[in-house]
Amino acid sequence: MPSHLALLSCLLVLLLSLDKFLLHYLKRWLSGGGGIIPRIPTGAFKAHSHRPMAAAGRWSETAMLVIDMQKDFVDPAMGSPVLVAGGEAVVPAVAEAVAVARERGIFVVWVVREHDPSGRDVELFRRHLYSGGKGPTVKGLKGAELADGLFIKEGDYKLVKTRFSAFFATHLDSVLKTQGIKNLVIVGVQTPNCIRQTVYDAVELDYEKVIVLIDATAAARPDIHLGEYSSFALALLFYSPCQIHMKLALGDSLCIC
Repeated sequence: MPSHLALLSCLLVLLLSLDKFLLHYLKRWLSGGGGIIPRIPTGAFKAHSHRPMAAAGRWSETAMLVIDMQKDFVDPAMGSPVLVAGGEAVVPAVAEAVAVARERGIFVVWVVREHDPSGRDVELFRRHLYSGGKGPTVKGLKGAELADGLFIKEGDYKLVKTRFSAFFATHLDSVLKTQGIKNLVIVGVQTPNCIRQTVYDAVELDYEKVIVLIDATAAARPDIHLGEYSSFALALLFYSPCQIHMKLALGDSLCIC
């Protein structure tokens, strides 16, 4: 293994060995010392506009970004050339994270790709995938729809991007700052591309806490997915520890942290 990969792996192991400390710190930030957020049926939650005032006030500075959870990216049945192999497996975790976010009064932003049928607004290296009005996540086609089980509800926000970062050439930062958002929770696909770019841009834009849920994000392979968190661990060496955190998988429980 190349020396730099070995270093990243060691850093990831070190970070995971500190899970109890990280979880304690994050749970204190989120719940004032409360415990793990339990699994709760999705249908039990109300829309954003009907959230209790107490919950809305407590979580009013936090938003969840749900990135690229569309059929062309996560549904193997689509036969899409941009399928993320690990994406289908995390759909339930993403759905659950969104349900918990809504219940907590967290502002949910659905970040999606909806491209021109000609592909003229897509990255140069992907334009060969578009012809005859068809291609990955073309606006109005089935592949651009959210994965089965995921729905945009009243009070949520939909944002269209055309590059990896949710902030690049979009009005996302303006929308979030107008809402008074200071902290972000990020879920979706895929870790080495859109997740990473969005995380780093969020840090550069001075969001105070940027949280990535490990088991509600995915990449083409598990080693790529976890390897990317090694690079996030490196980022901890350069940024304040409160800026980038990771959620460690905890059996049957889900903790937004």
